[in-house]
Amino acid sequence: MGESLLTNIVQYLSQIDPFNNLPVEVVEELSTVVQITYLSSGEVIDPNKNTEDKYLYVIRSGSVEQRKLDGQLRSRLGSDDLFGYTFLSDAMEDESRYIVTALENSLLYLIPHSALIRLFEKQPDYQQYFASKAQVRLQTAHDVVWSDKEKGLFIKSVGDVCSKHIAVVTSDMTIKQVAHEMRVVLRSSCAVICENGKIVGLITDRDMTKRVIAHEAPLTDPISTVMTPNPFVISPDALVLEAVSMMMQHNIRNIPVIKDNKVVGLLTTSHLIQNHRMQAIFLIEKIKYCNSIAELSPLTSERQAIFEALVEGKVASETIGKVMSMIMDAYTRRLIQIAIDKLGSPPCDYNWISAGSHARNELNITSDQDTALILSDDATNSDKIYFRHLGSYVSNGLDRCGYPLCTGKFMAATPKWCQPIKIWKEYYKKWVANPEYDCLLNLSVFLEIRSIYGNAEFTDILRADLHRNIKENQSFLPALVRDAVNTNPPLGIFNSLVLEKNGDQTKVLNIKKYAINLIIDLARIYGLSVECDSSGTEARFKAANEAGVLSEDSYKNIIGAYHFIAQFRYSHQLEVLRKGGIPNNYIDPNNFGSFERQHLKDAFRIIADMQDGAKIRFGALAH
Repeated sequence: MGESLLTNIVQYLSQIDPFNNLPVEVVEELSTVVQITYLSSGEVIDPNKNTEDKYLYVIRSGSVEQRKLDGQLRSRLGSDDLFGYTFLSDAMEDESRYIVTALENSLLYLIPHSALIRLFEKQPDYQQYFASKAQVRLQTAHDVVWSDKEKGLFIKSVGDVCSKHIAVVTSDMTIKQVAHEMRVVLRSSCAVICENGKIVGLITDRDMTKRVIAHEAPLTDPISTVMTPNPFVISPDALVLEAVSMMMQHNIRNIPVIKDNKVVGLLTTSHLIQNHRMQAIFLIEKIKYCNSIAELSPLTSERQAIFEALVEGKVASETIGKVMSMIMDAYTRRLIQIAIDKLGSPPCDYNWISAGSHARNELNITSDQDTALILSDDATNSDKIYFRHLGSYVSNGLDRCGYPLCTGKFMAATPKWCQPIKIWKEYYKKWVANPEYDCLLNLSVFLEIRSIYGNAEFTDILRADLHRNIKENQSFLPALVRDAVNTNPPLGIFNSLVLEKNGDQTKVLNIKKYAINLIIDLARIYGLSVECDSSGTEARFKAANEAGVLSEDSYKNIIGAYHFIAQFRYSHQLEVLRKGGIPNNYIDPNNFGSFERQHLKDAFRIIADMQDGAKIRFGALAH
């Protein structure tokens, strides 16, 4: 190979994924063994055939088409695309095999797998970039593009920042004994009180001052006489942002950190003000003290600024969704409180719920409202009129605060979605028993519900009723699967066009319709099949995996695809905002580099494979 040609190959490979992750000297070494092949239009390569060596193929110019052994189109690839990853695996599955045909005159670089294997033996860390499994390659995309640098206190976990010094005492101990345990033994400003292994109370230094010293309480009295009963607690895995939101909402300064019903730490306000400025926290605090829609609506720009900061900071997509959902929670709660101040006290028990992406804690900057009201069964017609006024006030207020009204009118302001528990039960029974288009549409919105304000037991009652109905109706999940697989992910990005499964090509990629929604639908199916109580997409897949319904490999694949696509959408929305546009879900393939094309292709294939798996697992029930 001539020096000039070798230099050209090195320069080219160094600029495309995954070779751009390798040191230049490694790329130079691989380039020396590159073989060059020219394919005429229509010429075929069979990468499956048994030869002494197999190759990783890099398309330098031109385009090719992959078809499975049964003739089904697998993908179309263009310049800078790679194929042959699957042949690095020792065990080839039949569904991984394919034939390659040149769609036009093409120039390919072939890198022998034997050369890659030798490289991996010397540098095992490089193997992840060339993994035969898409889930591993997708993970490297997160490692490279969205690093885990310090992103601020508010997206850390409670376990990372809480104090491990906390006194744990029993309810029959005296005030004096507890004070000694707090100050002399552990030097803790707080003690958790337990009884029969359960947490029953909390006492702090301040409480001792106000309730013991100021009132001259006898030091021989049991601590239970002055403790704060039934304290709020939090998991060490929760976000600090969640803890702070809880502190502000309930005006508390200390939260015991509990794992497996044992006290493992204490989170106090002093832990949260040391070195970091938490924008999202301050916005939630501002929302809390607004007294009108006119005061709330100007805060929209701060919400957008927080979204931009989270995306720019390379924060994990699931955290971004959760933070944005918590901010909408704060807006909704405050608007409900303002409405009650204007309308008077609610005439009966109720529960304001969110649905859709808000209920899943997966909000993005384009999300609209999906809300409803569940009323107690003793609600009268006049009670319903009150709540419709409340629903209208809050819905319009959210719209003015940057959360658009739902075009399908799935809102608490709509009379149909402001009903007693018994009516909601009838809705769910009808939807599950008759999974036709209108019923599936309604159910697709309210398959995820989360309590925002009021009696949260109402949400639990409806969720349990939904699971019972599904369990009693064996035809429902197959119907949900049939509806979910009507839309297929694209096969990939080809010549700056989106290649759809039917062979058609479009100029833009609707990332919500052809990727995000498909993953959400699959999560619903698998989550409902194991009666998962969580509405979150990841939690549903995890529950199915733990129940043995979803294999570990499939679980890792779909979670990797979901993370990549969600982060990809957030990044697109940020770019649109930077240009002064209105964020959306439509992405121009002309903006994709080889990195995006390759990882999107992996993600799309994972979704398609999982759709096929769902048809096999759940579709048989329909017969």
